[in-house]
Amino acid sequence: MNNRVVVPKGMIEAGNQYLRDHGYEPVIVDNNENAILKEAKDAVGAILFVEPFTASTIDQMPNLKIIARHGVGYDAVDYEYAAKKGIWVTITPNANASTVAETTLAEIFDVSKNIVTHTETMKNGDGPRPLGFDLEGKTLGIMGYGRIGQMVAKKVSGLGMNVLLYSRTQKDTPYGNFADRDTILSESDILTLHMPVTPETKYGIGAAEFKQMKSTATLINLGRGALVDQDALIEALKTGEIGQAALDVTDPEPLPRNSELYKLDNVLLTPHIASSTVESMTRMAVDAASEVVRVLDGGDPKWPVNKI
Repeated sequence: MNNRVVVPKGMIEAGNQYLRDHGYEPVIVDNNENAILKEAKDAVGAILFVEPFTASTIDQMPNLKIIARHGVGYDAVDYEYAAKKGIWVTITPNANASTVAETTLAEIFDVSKNIVTHTETMKNGDGPRPLGFDLEGKTLGIMGYGRIGQMVAKKVSGLGMNVLLYSRTQKDTPYGNFADRDTILSESDILTLHMPVTPETKYGIGAAEFKQMKSTATLINLGRGALVDQDALIEALKTGEIGQAALDVTDPEPLPRNSELYKLDNVLLTPHIASSTVESMTRMAVDAASEVVRVLDGGDPKWPVNKI
């Protein structure tokens, strides 16, 4: 019996051990299509980080039954084509919501108090040091009200902010008020993005949206880089159309070293670390591995994003 499962190098060992405990062999490879095809094109399952997994690769892996994303974004996987080939694509929706929400708060505190800027200024012996702003009384806009958006709203509820919510589906909540798209764009002092990338949301925050936002507004993106038209964002930051941005995700990713974003002093950049805690990474690894085991043992996955 073929029991080989592709596992990305760097995944927490608990996920590998879960596979072994259930009779499957983790094949640890660099998380890119070339490495997967070179080392494990016969694999019956695959766990992936964020790199692309295309129809061409799927066609070259005839035994594949499941592609399990280590995380919640699945735009890099051709999940519709996978469904046509009888292959499940799954995510780990319960593993990182709280952690990403905590990181969102960390970025909100940083951009309002210039913590990183003050640290660098102090180390360099330079000045003056820019003033921050109070969060109490300001408006926080949360676009996308799934698990992470809900957690963000709950966690900021004690800060005295006016919280506006935007989502395709509205839910009863004590943690904010739903608003239309134009209102949340024009009234938010801080706008944080927590939507998936879909044909409707891809590059949905661009030049027109920046024109609607306050000149002092902050954009925070811990969702996916492709939610934002990055060229338009750079222009808006350079011209002062918006005040600043905090980006944990970019398009492309990793961010090329020649990107103008590195040259702007009104951007906080982090390298996709929103869920980078021991606890979150352990949950994602085990949850992804458990989906692989469910499918390979003949069952249905718990968190599919396609239907076969």
